[in-house]
Amino acid sequence: MRITGYRTLTTSQEWGRPVGDANGVFADGVTAVPIVVVETDEGISGVGLGPHGDIENIFAALHGEDPRAVTSLYDRMLRQTFKAGHAGSVFGTIGALDTALWDIKARAAGQPLWRLLGGRDRRVPAYASGLDIGLGDDELAAAYQEYARHGLRAAKLKGGLDIERDRDRLRLVRDVLADAAHGRRPGLMLDVNEAWTRKQAVRHVCELERDLDLVWIEEPVRRWDAEGLAAVGQGIRASVATGENLTGLEQYRPLLAAGAVDVVQAAAVWGVTHFLRVSALAHAFDLPVSPIGNSPIGLLHAATSVPNHLVSELQDLHAPVGLSLDLHVSDGAFVLGDSPGLGVTVAEDQLRAPHRRPQPPAADGPNVRPERAGRRLLAVADHAYTTARPHATTRPGGPAHTLDGVAPAVRP
Repeated sequence: MRITGYRTLTTSQEWGRPVGDANGVFADGVTAVPIVVVETDEGISGVGLGPHGDIENIFAALHGEDPRAVTSLYDRMLRQTFKAGHAGSVFGTIGALDTALWDIKARAAGQPLWRLLGGRDRRVPAYASGLDIGLGDDELAAAYQEYARHGLRAAKLKGGLDIERDRDRLRLVRDVLADAAHGRRPGLMLDVNEAWTRKQAVRHVCELERDLDLVWIEEPVRRWDAEGLAAVGQGIRASVATGENLTGLEQYRPLLAAGAVDVVQAAAVWGVTHFLRVSALAHAFDLPVSPIGNSPIGLLHAATSVPNHLVSELQDLHAPVGLSLDLHVSDGAFVLGDSPGLGVTVAEDQLRAPHRRPQPPAADGPNVRPERAGRRLLAVADHAYTTARPHATTRPGGPAHTLDGVAPAVRP
């Protein structure tokens, strides 16, 4: 079997509500989902979700190779980008191609990837993560009630702009999940997306911990600040979680050596091989790992095979437009199916049909670090939670897909 080519596609995630974090909000609730399809001379194709940056150069490392040599080809792609470096979207492209190769390998073997990688249990524990900083109280409660109906008993909220508001929102979600669990205390996490300084992080988390029990605080300071993350961890009761924006083991090593991280995270967009290697490194330090991302399908399969998986992020309960996934959510876990490979099917006719498209990026975000991040003296005014770009034009779309197999109501 030989790799003969690739195709790039783009679809969208239609959330049906505003989504975002301390760095901005997508008011229209539509985000881009890039796709890479790798083709072979035996008619077996593999799917990877991730960027297309510098893909022509990176694909040169794969063309004509046997796709089943996945880990060797992963290192070959890293070498291909040696001179300019493999960080950022380039690492995401490597990850998308890597995931597609794992898909091919498992499809060729006639096995789901979780089985091929040595997984025993198809259930992957999950926590709810609504990218919810733009929601009012009623919307927030409704969103987490829906997660609770799928058995989710742990939740991660977005915050970092107003500690009083963060406390109120954490309490609200705590009560929603506790009611669904007949009074049992849920797990609560807060993600501030690098919005604080070291001192702010300790002060704010200690304030929250006066009456809330946080499982972890996520990215309290800059992703690369090993000393700062360690200082935060020493000053609070909650664990420190980080790693989703780290691209390569060389970026994890100083954090682990400094004792700066308690929950080691890896983003789905960086690929399966990266996650497996990060998991092994974390396991050497007796630390748990937790995948991050809205479409972590490859990492969910990989999570079944590592000894230190803790829990995986569940964002939207609905699949991206034109994608169907052989998995469902039940009793607080992703449940993987038996389809060979990743279990991802792409309906390209739906991707070509008119549907809601993400707006072009703006200079002031979302996903653009605010100019005064880490230098705010006072809480950000409430309006900042809903400030975002204008709504996209609504256009009719194809049939919707959900992770539990139930079509959602028509979205605005």
